[in-house]
Amino acid sequence: MPRTATTDHVDRDALLAFVRPRHRHVLVTTRADGRRQMSPVTAGVDAEGRVVVATYPQRAKTRNARARPQVSLLVLSDDWDGPWVQLEGTAEVLDVPEAVEPLVDYFRAVAGEHGDWDDYRAAMVRQGKSLLRVTVEAWGPVATGGFPPGLAG
Repeated sequence: MPRTATTDHVDRDALLAFVRPRHRHVLVTTRADGRRQMSPVTAGVDAEGRVVVATYPQRAKTRNARARPQVSLLVLSDDWDGPWVQLEGTAEVLDVPEAVEPLVDYFRAVAGEHGDWDDYRAAMVRQGKSLLRVTVEAWGPVATGGFPPGLAG
């Protein structure tokens, strides 16, 4: 039987429960000329429910988010045919040294515990890392692909 597309409208708690284990996102920022710039990113959710992305200050996504903080994220499942959701929000950019502890939280959200947190912190400073932190303000339904209802049967 063909698969029917679904759209499930969820509250914030259900949204965050959906996003937390899914780390493959596409971040959409806006360039100075108004065109969209898309970046595949590894993302997590911090303790305050913000989507967090480790990056570098030189990256286009970082420069764009600094100048035009309204961003979108497409959250994908590991399985290509799995459910997905689109998020809208406002990004802030943190640079080292302010970003160090939030980068620790990012790592925990994405990969769990690190074997040497002091080494990790030093590496973040040495690499000059930044953290994008997106406050989610709106989201679409959690969706799956397939035939429109009524056409699948």
